[in-house]
Amino acid sequence: MTEDSSRTSLQKQQQAERSPEPAAAAAPAPAPAVEPGGVRASDADRDRVADILREALAEGRLDAEEHGERIEAVYGAKTMGELEPLVRDLPAGRSGASGADHGGAGPHGGGQRSYGTAFANFSASHTSVPSAPGNCSKENLVAVFSGAGRKGRWRVPRKINAFACFGGIEIDLTEALFEHPHVQINATAIFGGIEIRVPENVTLQQKGAGIFGGFDVRVNDSADPDAPTVLVEGVAIFGGVDAKPKRGRLIQNLRDRLRKEL
Repeated sequence: MTEDSSRTSLQKQQQAERSPEPAAAAAPAPAPAVEPGGVRASDADRDRVADILREALAEGRLDAEEHGERIEAVYGAKTMGELEPLVRDLPAGRSGASGADHGGAGPHGGGQRSYGTAFANFSASHTSVPSAPGNCSKENLVAVFSGAGRKGRWRVPRKINAFACFGGIEIDLTEALFEHPHVQINATAIFGGIEIRVPENVTLQQKGAGIFGGFDVRVNDSADPDAPTVLVEGVAIFGGVDAKPKRGRLIQNLRDRLRKEL
């Protein structure tokens, strides 16, 4: 081997030793933690906040305009952080926010309860019907300067939220299929009207109030022990809620008709 080739080989070896090692593949960055207020809200969370606002309206803590604006925001909210400000200035909301900020030690020793847990606890304590496993079937009907309704053959959910503001809503249960023994209708009418019709052999109960308006529910106790119970609750402000049985429409007839069709 010549002196020139030996020198070239030595230079290549030295250059290789000076070259930096290839960088190791970067480890994937951990997924960013979700802020407490960014937790996605469920239908049950929105229903509980709507119940709090309805009670605040009945107690005079909110006027009709404020209540209408907040109800619209409730059913448009996607996260818990969007729901919390809607009740922050109400007694229920203040107690919930306090619990979230100064709650007892959590399971990780952080000295705070999770936002979602605190919010769910205070809102659940102020809802008229507590949530139960499997009791999430519901439907929302909203009419603002418009009309909405449900009639004909349809499956009745456990809970119906009806909000009418300068509009009208018709809920006709006379041909509906009842799959649940208890049905709750939350009716809020502000300068609007909500009309509810049920079969005449269904038990119809009411828990509502009219403020410069009418909340008229023709209470009916069915003689059929297997007939479903429909509870109409809520408030009418400068508006009206009207619920009554429709004569000649029997839920037993509907059952027989369904058996024949099937």
